[in-house]
This record gives sequence, C-alpha cells and structure tokens, in this order.
Amino acid sequence: MSNTVIVLDKNGLQRLSEHYAASRVVRNAPGVVFAAKLPDTAITAYKSGKVLFQGAGAEREAANWGVTDNKLFPEKVKVKGDALPDRLAELSVLGSDETGTGDFFGPVTVAACFVRADQIELVRELGVKDSKQLTDDWMRKIAPDLQATLIHSVLTLPNDKYNEVQARGWSQGKIKALLHNQALKHVLRKMDGERPDYILIDQFAERGIYYNHIKAENDIIRENVLFSTKAESLHVAVAAASIIARVAFLEEMDRLSALAGITLPKGAGPKVDEVAATILWKHGEDTLKSMTKWHFANAQKAKALVAKKK
Repeated sequence: MSNTVIVLDKNGLQRLSEHYAASRVVRNAPGVVFAAKLPDTAITAYKSGKVLFQGAGAEREAANWGVTDNKLFPEKVKVKGDALPDRLAELSVLGSDETGTGDFFGPVTVAACFVRADQIELVRELGVKDSKQLTDDWMRKIAPDLQATLIHSVLTLPNDKYNEVQARGWSQGKIKALLHNQALKHVLRKMDGERPDYILIDQFAERGIYYNHIKAENDIIRENVLFSTKAESLHVAVAAASIIARVAFLEEMDRLSALAGITLPKGAGPKVDEVAATILWKHGEDTLKSMTKWHFANAQKAKALVAKKK
C-alpha cells in the first residue's frame, strides 16, 4: 500500500474537506477531523494539519494539495542486526521491546504491539516517537490511547519470580527472550488470523542466541522475524511497545513505592543504594528482596551501608 503525507494549514484542511465531502466517511479515531474514501485512496486528516493518503491513488491525490511530509518515515539510523526490507516504516509490523532490566528496583517488563500500515500516522498523532526522546510523564499520558487503539500484550515479571529463576541459573537474556516470545504469541492470537508483514524485535541478543534461549518452548515465533538495535527508531510499532512497557514498569514502581513508604529510584546508582539501605533497615531483607533484582551489586552495597549504622 502506498502512503503519502502532506501538511495543510486550517484553510487548506477546509478546502480539502469540501473537495472530498461527497466521499466522506466516519473515522472515530483520536485526532481525526476528516476522512474520505475514494475507490483507490483513503484520506485521513488530523488536527495537526497532517493529511494521510493511502492506496494506489495516494500520490495522485496528494499531488493536488501540497508537499509530502517525509517525517512519516524515520531517517536512517545506524543499527546492528538483520538486513531490513526497504521502507519498513510503511509496513504492518508487530514490534516488541522491554524495560526495567537495568533497574535494581522493579520488574522486567516486555510489551508487543501491532501497528497496521493504515494506523502508522494515527500512532504518530497520538504522540509516539522514539521512546528515548519521551519523558515518563508524557508516556503515562499517551499510553492509555495506545492501549485502546492497538492490539498489544504487556508482561510484567514480578521480582520474586525473577529472583527465583535467576537463582536457578537463568540469564537476563533468557528471561527477556522468553517474555518477548510469549508477548508476541499473545498478540498474534488476538489478531484473529491477520498477519503482520514483519515482526521486529528490539535486539538484545544475536538471533542464534535468542532462539537458543527459547528452544525448549512448544510454540516459538519465527516467521518473518527481524532483529535490530534501535528498533524503536525504525518502526512506530516498537516505539509504541516501548512506551506501553515503560508505563507498566512505572505503575509497578508506584505500587512498590507505596508499599515501601518511600519513592523508589530508577537505575542502579548510589541513590538506589541509599534507598535500598533505608528499606533494609526499616523493613528487613525479605521486604527489600521482594521488590528488587537481588543479584545486583546494590543488594550488597545496601547491606554494607546498614552495617555502618550499627
């Protein structure tokens, strides 16, 4: 499917709406101010002034109105991983990403999200871009719309379960691979027979290592799977998955903070050691362990800080 985007001012949007009035259709999606359906082209106009033309006649119709906004498709970034198909950003993609792996407090969280080609511009209108460029507050704001609009799955691994399997010798790579595979399976089941053009996983391990981690699974997702670093910059499906995963992580951090009676810091730096020591001193080792990745060095550092107080 051909996709073309232009940007119009308020008067331009009004002229476009009047021109296609006879072909108008109802499209109840966030940010949409006008939509029309021609025999070979779907037209969607957004509050921001962007107008998306989709279909065989997309370029023909767009040429009547303005200059293409090439920002629909990300600029090329340096990535590692599989060779990627041309214009991947235009295709229907199921993407997955994870968060929380480098944080002492809180869970590992993985999300998978499917974005059809005809939803790409809508997802951008909802505020999605590379999640590394978004604040936690902004992600909290836009995540509900993404969850309501897109087929997705989010998995949050409780800290006690994480500590249990890690103590049995599971690496973080294995844990993440199993969660990614599970989240992808969940979304594919929800898609009711529809299939993405590709599945894009934000790469944290080489393909062979990833599949070795999950080789014992009964159902392994392999068809049209691509691995790439910086995948959230390559397709909005991965960026949306990253946001949904991040917000699930933040919500669990909120819950754990309420239990601890203190705001839990992210990451694994000195501030984390201090807060961990406070929890250890007030509530004991079992409580601290229940909300952390216990094999991190922060656990021993917190114990050392408490020892100094005694």
